[in-house]
Amino acid sequence: MAMQFDDGERAAVYRAIHERRDMRHFVRKPVDPHVLARLLDAAHHAPSVGYMQPWRIVRVTDDARRKALHDAVERERARTAAALGERSDEFMKLKVEGMLECAELLVMALMDGREKHVFGRRTMPDMDLASVACAIQNMWLAARAEGLGMGWVSLFEMDDVRRLLRMPMGARPVAILCLGHVERFYPRPMLEIEHWAQRMPLAECVFENEWPPTDSER
Repeated sequence: MAMQFDDGERAAVYRAIHERRDMRHFVRKPVDPHVLARLLDAAHHAPSVGYMQPWRIVRVTDDARRKALHDAVERERARTAAALGERSDEFMKLKVEGMLECAELLVMALMDGREKHVFGRRTMPDMDLASVACAIQNMWLAARAEGLGMGWVSLFEMDDVRRLLRMPMGARPVAILCLGHVERFYPRPMLEIEHWAQRMPLAECVFENEWPPTDSER
């Protein structure tokens, strides 16, 4: 097995990383079942602390349940807008999800019974959540390579989603994922395009040896 990818393979990996987008606009066209299987398998090959594999994925195929999940997101969207104060109106103009248009709706969740897993979690119990995030990212990059868009929806009350999906005690929904075909990928992240925020310079996020002093400490 070659240790290093060749130039074309390496370029493809970086292209997927840089062209991945949080998509909110979808085309009504089904996803090939074989492609969906590959994406789920990509998620399932994510790294996980203690090899606990804490992700659980619920594929929502029932239209009534999809609509109920969408209603739950809309309720939280209104609450989020109210909490944003002066940016409320600006937020309400943003398209934050494509749940009713996407071909596939997937709910990524944390398993129940996580307290039994101690390896890697004794002092950092939220590492199981980090593992689920890795599974989501795997699927996201694989979807981009397949020419499919994916969007991560986090505007919901966890208990609403738990109830709608009949999750067992201890299970926790993490993300509602919209997956499907798109007319085109956004040239830049949508929240940059909408002037909500801009990507920070890398230099502001990478430190050497220690955290830099704050302004008050200088």
